Amino acid sequence: MFQLKCTVGFMTEQKLYSPLKIGLLIVVISYFLFTLHALFTLQWIGEWNYLTGSFSFTIFVEDVSATIGLVFRFAASIIALAAIIFYFAKKNLSKPAAYKVLRVILVFEAIYWLGLLTTGIMSVRGLVLMGLGNLPIISLLSSLTLSVIPSLVESIVLPIALFIFASKLNPNKPVKKTIKWGLITGTIYIIVFWLTNTSMWVATVMQKGTGYLTSYPENLLSFILTTIGLLALAIYTAYFAKKSSRAEALQELKLKNLGAIITALGMYFLWNYLTWIFFGGNYLWSVWYAWFLGHNMDLWMLSLPLLGLPLLFTNRLSKENNSK
Repeated sequence: MFQLKCTVGFMTEQKLYSPLKIGLLIVVISYFLFTLHALFTLQWIGEWNYLTGSFSFTIFVEDVSATIGLVFRFAASIIALAAIIFYFAKKNLSKPAAYKVLRVILVFEAIYWLGLLTTGIMSVRGLVLMGLGNLPIISLLSSLTLSVIPSLVESIVLPIALFIFASKLNPNKPVKKTIKWGLITGTIYIIVFWLTNTSMWVATVMQKGTGYLTSYPENLLSFILTTIGLLALAIYTAYFAKKSSRAEALQELKLKNLGAIITALGMYFLWNYLTWIFFGGNYLWSVWYAWFLGHNMDLWMLSLPLLGLPLLFTNRLSKENNSK
């Protein structure tokens, strides 16, 4: 979401069909289609009936709350798609209208992530019920790493950042704070992806053993890209955010650096998706692939390189755009 603010400046360019705008169109369409598919894939309904005890209730509550949040993301995707279609049809979108659309999308996106708060609460509850004082240190660290920390960061920290970012979007005020919170929010997104995806790889290795990595180079590369690559990207994004947080205007941002971050993030999702297409099979199926392919609501980000690559070849926003 940290690229959204830069989009406002480009929406008033005279050149309608620039690579950046076509890339933005494709990313928005991907956001809509993946969310549409996720919302109306209804096999999950009733899955708790095949479980027993408190775990059945836990799955029921988590599924329902997550689906409510997904409804808001679906609404956000419809608004985003409608706005981009309107822009291309009318060949323009006013700055106040663009800000208003982005603000609504950010708020709805925040509500989507809030829908995962139940999972975080249930993770903490499970840890408490097991008895913190009686748990072996390895079991405690495992629970914190695999469920509690990723769930709480994505369902509390990220929504807060999104709400603040949305509140800073005002076409009549200086953009300094908007830029700052856009970059902070983008950094938190990558941290969330690192935490959640790393936790799934750790769970997979615990279940399958290290042979699942050493016997299949594509799995080993995916593991390294997740545990080390995403962490490195998060650190670099945090560095870029801190360095750029004092920018008084959009044209002061180094768009090539921003484009590199967006492209790298998108390539991560694209690589993992293509890995299964080209190398996958029943013998490779695991918790990791079940998560990444079946339960990953952010798979639409595999289209991000189409937005990031044009930024790599864009020096800066024009002064004319920033004065509008």
